[in-house]
Amino acid sequence: MILPTEPIGSIPRSAELLNAMAAHVTGQLADAEFASYREKAVRETVEALEALGSPVVTDGEQGKPSALTYPIEGAENLSADGVVIPFADGHQRQLPCLTSGPFRYLTRAEEYLRAARRHAKVPVKQAVVAPSALSLLYPPNGIAGYSREAFLDDLAAEAEADIRGCLDAGAHVVQLDFTEARLSLKLDPSGGVLREFVELNNQVLARFTEAERARIGVHSGPGADHDSTHSLDVDYAELLPELFRLTVGNFYLQLASESDPDRVLRVIADQLRPGIRVFVGVTDPIDPRVETPEEVRDRVLRAARYLPVDQLGTCDDSGFAPFADDRSTSRETAFAKIRARVEGTALAAGLLGAGEPTTVGALRD
Repeated sequence: MILPTEPIGSIPRSAELLNAMAAHVTGQLADAEFASYREKAVRETVEALEALGSPVVTDGEQGKPSALTYPIEGAENLSADGVVIPFADGHQRQLPCLTSGPFRYLTRAEEYLRAARRHAKVPVKQAVVAPSALSLLYPPNGIAGYSREAFLDDLAAEAEADIRGCLDAGAHVVQLDFTEARLSLKLDPSGGVLREFVELNNQVLARFTEAERARIGVHSGPGADHDSTHSLDVDYAELLPELFRLTVGNFYLQLASESDPDRVLRVIADQLRPGIRVFVGVTDPIDPRVETPEEVRDRVLRAARYLPVDQLGTCDDSGFAPFADDRSTSRETAFAKIRARVEGTALAAGLLGAGEPTTVGALRD
């Protein structure tokens, strides 16, 4: 038996790449020179993931300034005073704010995918920002001559094109990054904002066929930046029923950092429906300690007590550096954790294939 295992997306950038990024932003490094640094970083990341035995790879988001803002980097109709995302350790991230229409992507994720596929010998997945996250760019006071409804129409069209471009370019899976889902419940405990987010994402997903949606997934978690989270204190039970309304074929769920994984797994099992696969997080990217393959194995076996094995997979809880300037985790630590995930998942698969009585769904209760 083979259990699928996939990375979420980002890998910490090397000091060389971060220095090149800084020089490029200030105009000290020409576009062509920066492109060569980025290409080298993508190649090294893909090759490193393959050397670890990862059956699916990503570009490590080496060329992205952040997982949130890559489509709009360099846009002139933005100001810096957008929505603030507070993290538990006190630091913040702030989104830009749209100042005029129309809303357009300047960069599409297909570019990152094609760069990775030039070097990859195994399937490549591609992470894209969920349209719900970018909906936060529209200012609460509106924009003269550009209604919120017109903005959302433009956003849906751009998000569809971003996803479709990756599917057409041969992505193994296109993963919507939806980390704002759990945060929305912290900001609005009534769940109204979360329901709006899910509806918007589903409106975009409705533009794809059932076969295409089988190659689309969603990642959700409590955020991961500078070894801190923004919403780990929000109860998963409040999120998951709404999250599973998304019409995707794959769910990538943070689990390793949960204090009561059995409780979360019971909630997941209650929401599970035929035809989808749930990838559970078995490594915690913001924990500096590297998990052992045996720990990963045991986490997989725990999940298999609640979820059918043919609907189960593994992943990391999150990307290792969703924002390019996050140096809190080294590349060496990230790759060591990924190795543990790959090897531990294989250990669990061997036991599950042998029919061990402690790994069947009958023990769910």
